[in-house]
Amino acid sequence: MVQKAVKFTPEVLLSAPRRSAGTPNPAGNGVLYTVQTYDFKTHKKENAFRLLETKTGDSHDILKDKDVSSFNWLDDEQFVFLCSESGGKTDVCVGRVPRSREASEAASESHTYVAGTIDAPASDLRVTKLPHGKDQFGIVFAAQASPDGSLFNPETAKKTHSTGRLYNSLFVRHWDRYEGKEKNALFFSRLSKGHHDEKFGLGKIINAIKGTGLESPIATFGGTDNFDICHHCIIFVAKDPELDPALNTKVNVYLIRMVAWDEAAVPVLERVVVRGFEGASGSPVISPDGSRAAFLAMKKNGYEADRNEVFILPLQGDLQLVQKTLVSSEGGDGVWDRNPSSICFSADGKSLLAVAEEVGTAKVFMLNADLGAHADVRPLTKSGYVNDVACLANGSIFISGSTLVDNSFYAIVDPHCKPSTSGDLTTWTNSHSSHGNKLGLNPEQVSSIWTPASNPDINKEIHSIVVKPSNFDSSKKYPVAYLIHGGPQGSWANSWSTRWNPAVYAEQGYIVVAPNVTGSTGYGQRFVDSIRDNWGNDPYHDIVNCFEWVGKNVTGADNERAVALGASFGGYMVNWIQGHDLGRKFKALVCHDGVLTMPGMLSTEELYFPFHEFGGTPWHHASTSASDSGNLVQGQKNFGSATVSDWRRWDPSEHFTHWATPQLVIHNSKDYRICVADGLAAFNVLQARGIDSQFLTFPDENHWVLKPENSLVWHKVVLNWINKYVGLPALSEEDPEGEEFFGGEKAAGEESVDMMALGKPET
Repeated sequence: MVQKAVKFTPEVLLSAPRRSAGTPNPAGNGVLYTVQTYDFKTHKKENAFRLLETKTGDSHDILKDKDVSSFNWLDDEQFVFLCSESGGKTDVCVGRVPRSREASEAASESHTYVAGTIDAPASDLRVTKLPHGKDQFGIVFAAQASPDGSLFNPETAKKTHSTGRLYNSLFVRHWDRYEGKEKNALFFSRLSKGHHDEKFGLGKIINAIKGTGLESPIATFGGTDNFDICHHCIIFVAKDPELDPALNTKVNVYLIRMVAWDEAAVPVLERVVVRGFEGASGSPVISPDGSRAAFLAMKKNGYEADRNEVFILPLQGDLQLVQKTLVSSEGGDGVWDRNPSSICFSADGKSLLAVAEEVGTAKVFMLNADLGAHADVRPLTKSGYVNDVACLANGSIFISGSTLVDNSFYAIVDPHCKPSTSGDLTTWTNSHSSHGNKLGLNPEQVSSIWTPASNPDINKEIHSIVVKPSNFDSSKKYPVAYLIHGGPQGSWANSWSTRWNPAVYAEQGYIVVAPNVTGSTGYGQRFVDSIRDNWGNDPYHDIVNCFEWVGKNVTGADNERAVALGASFGGYMVNWIQGHDLGRKFKALVCHDGVLTMPGMLSTEELYFPFHEFGGTPWHHASTSASDSGNLVQGQKNFGSATVSDWRRWDPSEHFTHWATPQLVIHNSKDYRICVADGLAAFNVLQARGIDSQFLTFPDENHWVLKPENSLVWHKVVLNWINKYVGLPALSEEDPEGEEFFGGEKAAGEESVDMMALGKPET
């Protein structure tokens, strides 16, 4: 029997079990995954490592209350995974599928054991079968390395009396941490059984990139998408060591020839050169037979949202024989104008599977033919947002994803079966929330609208996602909440989020409109590229057009009671709207971690971002000379030159005179992407001008709010703020000056916890 939530509230959102992507065994009859759950009464997080049986739909625990990650199957019965332990150490564990639910519950840890211990925090485990015997495997994992190449453990590392840090190059800090001497590295080892052993043991751990000057996975968010392995090589990506990482996006592809998986032979490192492609590279993958690899690469250095193109690399012989694959749209009527974010080989190695956004979804596409100079593409999924793909031995594809009402679904797609009348290739599904029903949500709440674009020469219309209350009554009027996504090269999609979840606002009584304005992904690369040096122009007018269209055409929408909310670029747009005519049409505004001043972005960490987005480096430099520094020359080459006055063209701070609408400002202390000074300055201006305003900050959060207790406070403040101005009841009646509003008094020794974040980075 399905237990349905009485009402989908922020507390329901944040306490709902968060299921990871599934990892199926080759046969596809068993799926490993983790679930995290937070209890606001006990203020504790629960972890569970579980197995789902696809034939019956039954699931049961393997381990509870353990921090487990990076599970890999050794065969259809055995698997290996990482488990974090005290003292900053990580166990490499091996497990076997329990024979029954009763066996699992009777002795939850009896079917797992520790094969070896890594003396540091470790993550992103990959495993490959070695040709030296039945029970011989090579493993590669990621961990931080000290300057001498040894494993770095922050809990046992030596510390100085002074906390001072001295820098003479970029980065000084990145995302939410100050840079140290330690760097990410790939370590390898052998997992094997002796002749008479019943259990696997871990061999000596070796740093695969020691002494190379390379860092992989790439900080901050690189993981297993940054490398792949087979029995004879490791392929990985790393920032170009000759270029300043804060000023360049150039990422190279490297190959390590594995002569052996122990210290007896030194691995051989080679770089893959792709001429004409000077931007980022990613998603390196190796075919099942180990004969070739594939990866994604961008042309432009300094532009993180450039289009990824697909390359095929033979692994035997000359690495310079890399071949670009031209992908044609379905039917061969033109070049495929989508941007793949990840790829993998099919089980037979004859096709590639690519995940790419398309009109508010993320679909799986199959690239067929010989994957040479030309390949055809066809979609294998139709809706939802796919975030992970795994291939099964029989050629089927296991998919993990979500929708706006379903926080996790698994599906098996057979690309070779006859599609249903609707074109669906799905042969099996599993929804963690019963397609939203457990949360009090349903797919009928979600729809789309198309409104006139500001620049019809690129796309004639703008797509917006609309989410209505689950109890929507067409005879009633509802306030409208306009949600503006970050990026700016991002999009709203049919995807779950534990941060900006449209259904939270819909269930408060709003019609939610989430426009994918100029610069949004999934609508063609020209549309993405056109945001450059255009922040306050076309995106703003796209929202104006959308606002006007909604007021005239959406049943039940009361634009006289409208609010606008946004984060990052969306926060910038809220600040821009505040100083322009549209700002006077909203009852209230919410800006989370938004840009206030364009020159202020010189304090960001990834400087290539403002240099590209705002039209060039803000110091006019018409020519270069031999005395100019490498960074100065490289900056002009990547971005061109501009002036500070050029940057101020779309600067919200140029329009303070017109600020008048009540606004909530949220900005966190550890946000090093858009520094907290912008949020404080916005609040100061609002207060000094006598405009009703509030400022919310979390000293321990970054660009996002990840701790569940903080996130609940965030939602209380935001919803109380906008509800007050549109005539809806407050979410929380607690006194915002009291302890209960902030989760109650914290017990001595009690630590705050982070939770696995679900959702797209820009939403």
